Amino acid sequence: MSLTPLAAVIQKNQHVFHKVVPFEAGKNKLHAFDFTQANTALTPAIINNTNAFSNYINQTLQDSYASYGIGGYNEHREIYNRSTHFNTTETGEPRRLHLGIDIWGPAGTPVYAPMGGMVHSFAYNNEYGDYGATIILMHQLEGLAFYTLYGHLSLKDISVISEGNYITIGQEFAHFGPPEENGQWPPHLHFQIIEMLEWKKGDYPGVCKLSERDKYLQNCPNPDLILQMMQYAV
Repeated sequence: MSLTPLAAVIQKNQHVFHKVVPFEAGKNKLHAFDFTQANTALTPAIINNTNAFSNYINQTLQDSYASYGIGGYNEHREIYNRSTHFNTTETGEPRRLHLGIDIWGPAGTPVYAPMGGMVHSFAYNNEYGDYGATIILMHQLEGLAFYTLYGHLSLKDISVISEGNYITIGQEFAHFGPPEENGQWPPHLHFQIIEMLEWKKGDYPGVCKLSERDKYLQNCPNPDLILQMMQYAV
């Protein structure tokens, strides 16, 4: 799939972005997680128990000597079987294709703004398996407007902001939330780029139906265009 105009502009400006999490290439190790059917170690018993799932993430990172885990863009995942939130569609086709990149690490891990932007909206999407605390920033780059979504945050992060607040590049504005605040997931950040938000506020699908893959991937470019972290994942 060729780059959309937005993706091309983001790629052109990669040198200006601030890191989104405190990752240092050459110092910190990144583990590439696979949540497709190919990962037979991730059993339903683990997926369906938040504590067991968290222990799996933590043990894998420890065994890999990794500071963070990462991955998931355009990945067809089985882990969404754990929640009916991803099964309720008009056609009956479940949502399984992931549209962001997940960065797995300890609760409380800081999240920084990759570029200046305005707080567009925020919400507490508290259904089991949903984002939990969520912030959406609006940006402009070479005249193109777009959004970045940060899911699975700490509740305190959405208690101290207001719509219209300006967030400066590199500002620490959020943190990985604990399971009880992030939709009952092991602590991580869901980071997603969105071109058209479709009038939504504080929420946008981070997982789509496989039949709608092309539509959503066009609207949600690869988040690694900003993160620039996948090259370090092993």
